[in-house]
Amino acid sequence: MEASPVKLSDHGSKVKGILDSFQPDFEKIEQVLSRHFASHIPFVNEVSRYIIFAGGKRLRPLLTVCAARLCGRDDDAVFNLSAVPEYLHAASLLHDDVVDGGVMRRGKSPAYKIWGNKATVLVGDFLYGRAIELASRFGDTRIAEAIAEAVALMSEGEIIQLLQAKTPSYGEETYLEIINRKTASLISASCKIGALLAGVEKSEVQALSDYGLYMGQAFQMIDDILDYTADAGELGKAIGTDLAEGKITLPLVVAIEKASSKEKKRLLQVLSGGNPSKKELVWVKDLLINTGGLDYTRSQAKALVRLACESLETFAPLETKDLLHGLAWFVLERHK
Repeated sequence: MEASPVKLSDHGSKVKGILDSFQPDFEKIEQVLSRHFASHIPFVNEVSRYIIFAGGKRLRPLLTVCAARLCGRDDDAVFNLSAVPEYLHAASLLHDDVVDGGVMRRGKSPAYKIWGNKATVLVGDFLYGRAIELASRFGDTRIAEAIAEAVALMSEGEIIQLLQAKTPSYGEETYLEIINRKTASLISASCKIGALLAGVEKSEVQALSDYGLYMGQAFQMIDDILDYTADAGELGKAIGTDLAEGKITLPLVVAIEKASSKEKKRLLQVLSGGNPSKKELVWVKDLLINTGGLDYTRSQAKALVRLACESLETFAPLETKDLLHGLAWFVLERHK
């Protein structure tokens, strides 16, 4: 049964309550997530549960459900499959926090600060393995292949970002290469596997994969804006985290390009120093505003959301199509 439709001609006013339309789906997703990650080792279950049920938007499993539903399939198998991208996402968060030395994850201490680096990485490995094993149960090797490819791309994205950290020559092209791999690849795969499970034509699989790719790019761009503009409590992580870690995101790419030589010199000093003070963070935020870095990033994200919606034109007008449009605009309007 489909969720109630939402008309999205006025994006700003309609998107706010979009997630409420999916409440029955979220409840089923939570049940499935509880069911499939279990290990025979209680410690693995403890750490897995900590990261999986620490909160989160459940965007990736919801996209799997919606993609399959748009393609005509809506059964228990769809919800079982939806656990796969969320387990991958949880695994990546465990690993990322170790690599980045994160101090807060979803409003709580990251797992590595509680159980240590080694245990956290190994539980992340377990969740990757569990996700791929679950993906192989559906009788279509393309599903497992899509998931394995996403894992490889996510890893490449993190590696490129690690190698490029604090590099002032890091431009928009490299930034896009990173976010395509580390974020958009999994969101795209979340949509793709739903379409594959539904057994639709290759063109429809590609359309949903493209939708997820564009949405994933926009999602990361908004994330990069929120790192400077959000409330820390609402965001669930410290503000200025990317800056402290030397990650040159799109707002900074624009600022480095357009700032005066004096401003650029100071910005690079802040970037290379790590752990910027509140005063430095305010200065950087003002610079991002004055150089147009935040506005440019938002405009690019908005263009990508439009492309995501256009990718679905091949599908007939349906409630689920309308809701997928709403989810894309939600990505643009979110505050956490």
